[in-house]
Amino acid sequence: MQPIPRQKLISSLSWSRSPALKSKSLTLTKQFSISSPHRSSNSNSKPEDKTLSSRIPPPPPARWITDLRSRVGKCIIFGCSNQQVSRAASVLRALAVEWKDLLAGSEGFLTGGRRGLDSQKIAWGEMDSFGHVNNVNYYRYAESARVNWITNFSVHVDPAHRQEWAELMSPKAIGLIMRSLKADFKFPMVYPDKISVYHKLRAQPEGNPAPSAFMLDCIVLSHQHRRIAARLEEDIVVYDYRSAKKTSMPGFMVDLFSKTYQMQLEEMIRARTRIWDLVEAVEALEKETWDRKDAVEDVGSAAAKGQTA
Repeated sequence: MQPIPRQKLISSLSWSRSPALKSKSLTLTKQFSISSPHRSSNSNSKPEDKTLSSRIPPPPPARWITDLRSRVGKCIIFGCSNQQVSRAASVLRALAVEWKDLLAGSEGFLTGGRRGLDSQKIAWGEMDSFGHVNNVNYYRYAESARVNWITNFSVHVDPAHRQEWAELMSPKAIGLIMRSLKADFKFPMVYPDKISVYHKLRAQPEGNPAPSAFMLDCIVLSHQHRRIAARLEEDIVVYDYRSAKKTSMPGFMVDLFSKTYQMQLEEMIRARTRIWDLVEAVEALEKETWDRKDAVEDVGSAAAKGQTA
């Protein structure tokens, strides 16, 4: 693989030379046995859940994507060998390609396939008179992603119960009713932008009889900012339209939700491990470039011109 030229790498970064960046903003504490508050507090978890929970690495800092880009930029400014440039390019490429899966996966959200809304463009008409996407649209994004989340089970995961899954979205037999929907807006999105919206189960369904409700967490990702623009929580009731009252979750839902919850934990382990590997790679570059006693910032051709003047 040909290394990316140093100047091209520098031009692709928006690195600020502010004093605040002179200290590392990420502290790597690689302890993969999680203590409070990262350990699951669900005392009713099954043994395999506890085994997976004990393997979950710590969550990354909130702004790890921006921070790693800035730190790689600082390494390049201080000068890198061809081999170091190649390693820096590998990190930047991972941040550019994997950011969405890692950002969502680090919290246990499953991406890909038809599990939600993926890379949907924001329409200009979704903005309001205040110049940002109207808050009502976030609820619509979540609704569309939730329908896709359920439909994915019906069509691609559990076709044996395709009709039952489809009926959950209609008032025919056993269906789903939204009991409450709450949103926490992180920053205003504006046109143009793209969004990806994903759901995850907050807890594994347990009990006998099965629960009659479940909680879903939802995130709305801004592609332009590579950040979570909004978080939503959805309290959903399993409702029997024939008897006009809530009912226990059907067995096919319990089985598949249990498997999905396991997949969420596995994805959290994978994504966080990958993120901390990237952090470790950047720390190694820092120690070889600017974070050493004899480090001198590479000012390039400007210094050479000054010496010959």
